[in-house]
Amino acid sequence: MSPASSALKHPPVTAPSEPAGALSDIPADFPELAVAIDRQRRRGRGAQSNASGRFEAEARVAFDDGWQSLEDLPPFKTTVGVDTSRKVITRNDSPDIGFDRSINPYRGCEHGCVYCFARPTHAYLGLSPGLDFESKLFAKPEAPVLLEKELAASGYEPRMIAIGTNTDPYQPIERERKIMRGILEVLERTGHPVGIVTKSALVVRDIDILQRMAKRNLAKVAISVTSLDPKLARTMEPRASTPPKRLEALKQLSDAGIPTTVMVAPVIPALNDSEIERILDAAAHAGVKEASYVLLRLPLEVRDLFREWLMANYPDRYRHVFTLIRDMRGGRDYDSKWGERMKGTGPMAWTIGRRFEIACDRLGLNKRRSKLTTDHFAKPKPNGEQLSLF
Repeated sequence: MSPASSALKHPPVTAPSEPAGALSDIPADFPELAVAIDRQRRRGRGAQSNASGRFEAEARVAFDDGWQSLEDLPPFKTTVGVDTSRKVITRNDSPDIGFDRSINPYRGCEHGCVYCFARPTHAYLGLSPGLDFESKLFAKPEAPVLLEKELAASGYEPRMIAIGTNTDPYQPIERERKIMRGILEVLERTGHPVGIVTKSALVVRDIDILQRMAKRNLAKVAISVTSLDPKLARTMEPRASTPPKRLEALKQLSDAGIPTTVMVAPVIPALNDSEIERILDAAAHAGVKEASYVLLRLPLEVRDLFREWLMANYPDRYRHVFTLIRDMRGGRDYDSKWGERMKGTGPMAWTIGRRFEIACDRLGLNKRRSKLTTDHFAKPKPNGEQLSLF
């Protein structure tokens, strides 16, 4: 261990997974592309590396001392810790999103989507936004109990709660832990509206609850379909449901009368932007009535992780992809300006937006927007409060 510097956090060693000559096209001030973990150790993962979080004063670096000791390192296994937060509802005042509160049953996400804008949050835990984010997870088993307590608070005013805005509530560990289902049971019991975003077909497990809530205008579900290309989807989102499974989930939800939205997100220029129309067409045939899209976002460590992934898997597109990204971000890799961070600016961003709108018009999408209601909300009784006899 030694004090962390940019040189230490990103040591200039050639990654064995990079194609010969690929690094010659990379700026000299970007050594992050040369720190990929061995393929076998990160098999089935999205990130290529596991650099220390930005808040760490020290960094650990894997270094081969000549005894081939790196070959003895075990592969990254998924571990799940317990998040002991005392509150489960997170508030925000962002002016360019349609909700002011959200719930995340898990921290970290095993889906491993390389572009995930939530990756930098793992740095607050002293962990890496890279491979740690998708292998060192934290569950909130007390979330349903905490939620009921917060809804019972005297000053609570109901508005739609968004779930899945940071990490996926239906990632693989939900199958056994069922924290998300417990949250839905509380929301149904209290008549509280909820909007869900996921990439997992596991959401259909909870159709029984969602269908009952939808009949009272209390629930809607959005599923992100990034690509219909199975190879690209598996490489970019290694442990998320396959594109056909997501489309089938949209169909089952729609058939059950649950308002559904397809999210073409993120749109990555020169990688999946050519699929916008096909994704919308497939979703419309599945019964979807609403659609949205989000341009690729590369905040903080996500930029470097995406660059590493792009160079390892699509080195021939690296320059073109980042040229287009900068054209849509005012010459930068990312611009977090309110109102522009989701859609970008410039001719390329305008073209993507127009293509999306034209396709939606042709398919009859977004003709009406589903609206949730708070009319059914009934504040739960705090523990210990005597029930009324009348």
